Amino acid sequence: MNTLRWRNRSHAALRAAGIFTRDVAHGLLEISHNSLAAIGLAVIAATIFVGGNPAVLAQAEGAALGWLKMRQEARADAEGNFLASMAEPQAVARATAIDPSQLTRQQAAVAQWISKRYRVAKEPVGRLVLEAWSVGQRAGLAPTLILAIMGVESSFNPFAQSSAGAQGLMQVLTRVHDDKYSPFGGLHSAFDPVTNLRVGVQVLKDCIQRAGSLEDGLRYYVGASQLPDDGGYTARVLAEHELLERVAQGEHVSSSMPAVPGERVALTGQR
Repeated sequence: MNTLRWRNRSHAALRAAGIFTRDVAHGLLEISHNSLAAIGLAVIAATIFVGGNPAVLAQAEGAALGWLKMRQEARADAEGNFLASMAEPQAVARATAIDPSQLTRQQAAVAQWISKRYRVAKEPVGRLVLEAWSVGQRAGLAPTLILAIMGVESSFNPFAQSSAGAQGLMQVLTRVHDDKYSPFGGLHSAFDPVTNLRVGVQVLKDCIQRAGSLEDGLRYYVGASQLPDDGGYTARVLAEHELLERVAQGEHVSSSMPAVPGERVALTGQR
């Protein structure tokens, strides 16, 4: 009788050992790379095998895996790999980017051209191109005009800031148009590319309506409505607009083709 009882206990312990080994082996290989962790695990395993109690087995298994995970995180921090403790799978939702395959052929051609011309990634540019098409339709403005202004104003740098305090892609004077940023959470949204584009288009539309024409509206936008010269700003925007229109129509236009000679003079005004 004692022999039979011993055999039953031995079989139970072996089954427990098999379950434990199968569940933990993968975690051990992935997480544990030092001998101290292996020794600690062996001690825990030996205790469980002797008892052969399934409840104890499950509890100890969870404790062992938790301990190994903590050791892995501690080792990662010690090695300078702090990303393991800062992982945020939903962070991609904050990225201003789009798969170029989601664009129309016309939009994709424009995004590709801008990407080469300004040396910026096509995924975020694609998102801005898509937004320019959508907002432009609502505002009654050509999307290529909106994109041309972004190119001339900031070279598609969403964090650009002028000495006068104009900020973001379309170089909007945040302190002047703070009310327009309220629906988007406040002034810091000026550095969100999509928000800056939307606010900039509203400012541009207001300038054109006030001035009565596109050319004069651009002079208002750059703050040169009362000046004899806008520093070549209007000419540069319209030239860039023309190049982008040609690209949108399917023409082959070199991305290195100059718009008009000269640099824009920094001015303060309605933006």
